Parts: sequence; structure tokens; C-alpha cells
Amino acid sequence: MSNNQTPVIEIRNLHKSYGALEVLKGVDLVANKGDVVSLIGSSGSGKSTLLRCANLLEDSQQGEILFDGHPVKWRGEGHNRNPADKDQVIAIRTNLSMVFQQFNLWSHMSILQNVMEAPLTVLKQAPDVVEERARMLLDKVGIGDKCDAYPAQLSGGQQQRAAIARALAMEPEALLFDEPTSALDPELEQEVVRVIKDLAKEGRTMLLVTHDMRLAADVSDNVVFLHLGKIEEQGPPKELFGNPKTKRLQQFLSAGTPD
Repeated sequence: MSNNQTPVIEIRNLHKSYGALEVLKGVDLVANKGDVVSLIGSSGSGKSTLLRCANLLEDSQQGEILFDGHPVKWRGEGHNRNPADKDQVIAIRTNLSMVFQQFNLWSHMSILQNVMEAPLTVLKQAPDVVEERARMLLDKVGIGDKCDAYPAQLSGGQQQRAAIARALAMEPEALLFDEPTSALDPELEQEVVRVIKDLAKEGRTMLLVTHDMRLAADVSDNVVFLHLGKIEEQGPPKELFGNPKTKRLQQFLSAGTPD
């Protein structure tokens, strides 16, 4: 990591409310190229909302979001604020591929078609190039033999690995994971954890919302603990898990801290 590089993702003083409910209360976050940043915290702490704001799936009311040093252009203020440049939104979402908790695969398409769809329709890439890359990515996540299967014919772990391949097919600058293993039983969870660990070893830039403290400890450069919409504590995993400074983090980790 270098302090001289322009961050891939930078968030400054971000505020997000749903009506009178303030979910994010001034959050700052930086992910440089190759960084894996894990977001942890109890349910309702704002983790997933922060991820969705970074990808512009949710509109924030205050603060800055920068991608490769370029700030998101806004119009309006407060609850009337929304992105001003549709092309910029498309570019950001293309470069920040998101993997959701519930897979979100298209049920009427084969796994291969699911992975090919966005590069064909959004990036307008040649079908033969897209198919070759899609097959390679499905091999990479360990389900190359499932190309012709449909989502309903796959286990949850296989579906999530297909969703990861679909995200990678866009050749994004960063991957955003929103609780990618929480809908899976422990055995299937490990299939997905292995893929995420391999991506981290490749030096992929990732923001990871997770309930899996061991995964956060194993793959992260920085762990951010959110509590009631604010960053309570953050730091390298060894420091954060090994020597939590705030009482709230100590309580959160008391259910089982990674070794």
C-alpha cells in the first residue's frame, strides 16, 4: 500500500437517512488499489448501506464519494440529492461489481449466459471473446462443469460462485461483497470463502461486508467496525482483533475472536 496513490474508492463524511432514521452519520473510508477492506458490525450498524451508497445503489444525503479521485457529481441537496451524471453512474457501477447476499442470478438463463450477459449488453464485447472469458471464470471459481445448468439446479454455494464469476466478467476495478456467505450453510460457505481468499491473494481491490470474523482476519488489509452508523474502530486485522480498544468492539468480538 502506498499513501501516494489515488484511492480506488474514497468516502468522506457520508450521511444516509431513511426518512427520520439516520443510518450513516459521517463515515470516512479509503480503499487503495489492491486493498481488502472488511466492514464488520452488528445488524443495523450501516455496513450494507455503506456498500450500496458506494455503488450508488442508494443515494446519500451528504458527503463525498470519489472513484479513482473523481467525485460523484450531485444535484439537489439532502433527501432531494441524487447523481447528476447518468454516464458517470454507469461507469462507476461497471467498475465496482457487486456480489449480493442472495446471488441475484437470472433464473431463466444458464450459468454461462448469466456470466456473459453484462459484458455483452453493457460493455458491447464480442460474443466469442465474452464466452471464452466466461468459461475461464467459471473454471476459476470451480464450477466450469456447470455452464449449461440453471441457477435452480445449483447449490447455494455454487450459485454464489457463479455470481462472483459474473462480477469478475465485467473486469471491474473493485469488487463489493455484501454478506456473500450469510445465506449459506457452513459447508457451502467454505466453497465461497476459498474463492474470496484466492481473489485477495491476486491483489484485487475489495470491500467486504461480512459476519465471518475469521474471513475478515484472513483476507483484510484493514477492518472497519461500524456501530450505530459511525466508525467505532478500524485498523489492521491483527491489531483490531488482537487488541480491541473500545468496549463496544470488545463486546462484539466476545462471541468468538479469530486466533
